[in-house]
Amino acid sequence: MIFERAARREFAQAAAGISVALLAILTSTHLIRLLKEAAGGRIAPEAVASLLGFAALNFMPILLSLTLFVSILLSLSRVYRDSEMVVWFSSGLPLTGWIAPVLRFALPIILAIAAVSAFLAPWANSSSAEYRERLSARSELSQVSPGAFREVKKGQRVFFVEGVGDDGSHVGNVFVASYQEGKLGVIMSDSGFQETAGNGDRFVVLENGRRYEVEPGSPAFKVMEFERYRARVEDGEPTSSAPSPKGMPITRLILEDSNAARGELLWRIGLPLSALILCLLAIPLSYVNPRAGRSANMLIAILIYAIYNNLLSVSQAWVVQGKMSFWVGVWAAHAVMLLPLLALFYKRIVVRMPWRRWGQ
Repeated sequence: MIFERAARREFAQAAAGISVALLAILTSTHLIRLLKEAAGGRIAPEAVASLLGFAALNFMPILLSLTLFVSILLSLSRVYRDSEMVVWFSSGLPLTGWIAPVLRFALPIILAIAAVSAFLAPWANSSSAEYRERLSARSELSQVSPGAFREVKKGQRVFFVEGVGDDGSHVGNVFVASYQEGKLGVIMSDSGFQETAGNGDRFVVLENGRRYEVEPGSPAFKVMEFERYRARVEDGEPTSSAPSPKGMPITRLILEDSNAARGELLWRIGLPLSALILCLLAIPLSYVNPRAGRSANMLIAILIYAIYNNLLSVSQAWVVQGKMSFWVGVWAAHAVMLLPLLALFYKRIVVRMPWRRWGQ
């Protein structure tokens, strides 16, 4: 019991540090992507924090799985480097004696991976998609970032706003260029605000400005000065699209019989199973010769993790495309990874390989 408590404490300390590092890397990478979208006016700046939270829940199962694998691998590698494993073997304990402590430590995290991948990640996906739909359905003027040109309606209209009020409804120094019916119109106004009619239609009311209208290729143009210019904004209620399998809870996903739903279900089942197999793989992979290089096992572990993750992705893609049966995809990738697991355990346990002669 003393040994197991010490081992689990070391696993937990390594997992805490690794999870913080991985979470910082993934969130910072996604934050840069969201800030780029916000700077380009594709999303509102105030939506960055919410979308980042949804994304963090989405990649949490992979982060936990990788954290579990690396923490066990590093902890057991330290045991080899400090020659504590020599004492372990000298006491008559086999390498398989590490399986029980590793599984007791890993089981709560594997259950958390299963819960997040089955319920929380789909909720985060669907919530993120709905949030983006609400943002895209907002008024065009409300999506404009101050000091940046915003192109909408496939280039038929371009907005430029120098400043936005605190409430987000009033703007200052507005430039609007539009192309309709073969004529180019340019509107410049000192200020403006949004207005909603009784039937729900939205309008942009510009004040104290000018409108220039010209037909390309013609010298004739029109200039109009106005105190108030009311322009209707083509807004509609958010249209509900067909739900994506990534946003479905697993209880609903099981009832779906489409290839896309089968592929998504295969991925969610594979995440906790792969975490379990990776934990067991970390035990023989942690072998380190104190007199040799210390990074060889880590490179091999990274390669095995990449191969395993790609096998799951390929199996999912083949099920979605109908190239593989769902029931074959459930066990195929895991069965392939069980072969090196058994081979590595056999190599570390057996003193002499069957094809070697004594004295070699």
